[in-house]
Amino acid sequence: MDFSLLAAMALFAFVTSVTPGPNNLMLLVSGAAFGFKKTIPHMLGISCGHFVMLLAVGAGLEQLLAMSPRAYPLMKIVGFAYVLYMAWGIARSAPPGAGQEARAHRPLGFVGAALFQWVNPKAWLMAIAYFGNYMPVDATASFITATCAMFSLINLPSISLWALLGLRLQAFLQNDARRRMFNWGMAAALVIAMLPVLFV
Repeated sequence: MDFSLLAAMALFAFVTSVTPGPNNLMLLVSGAAFGFKKTIPHMLGISCGHFVMLLAVGAGLEQLLAMSPRAYPLMKIVGFAYVLYMAWGIARSAPPGAGQEARAHRPLGFVGAALFQWVNPKAWLMAIAYFGNYMPVDATASFITATCAMFSLINLPSISLWALLGLRLQAFLQNDARRRMFNWGMAAALVIAMLPVLFV
């Protein structure tokens, strides 16, 4: 086993998981709005959903998509549309318990977070780069599965830092004006974070 390769793969998993992107910005907002505990299903959905995506790419899904040139651009459009929808909800959200509109704004659940990975361009770029840059061409199925699991085990605590940061902001965001500025700022950041991957 090449430990230098595993170390490089682990570093890639950490850096790509902890840096800003749609998933992490939504976790930041969820941590601030609902707390860490209620955001756990969202975090688990991201890591599990991306694990399944990694396995699918390892099984050859990337080659299938390459045979259908319109598939990936279509996924990017669907993903961007969903991010716009989420950003609008974040921008207009009230504190939990502040009325009917607030009750409609709930944390994203496990299934929703897992499914979002399939239309999240950053998640696709992470998966494809992981295999394209680090996976040996003669990798066995067990090696692929083990390294995908390693990626997800690194991913989960990395993304949880964003939910914890949101939790730390709760007291600061008790002020209505600050909360509105935060919500609109996070909504804008979420959209901006998607823009670079739309043109890749």
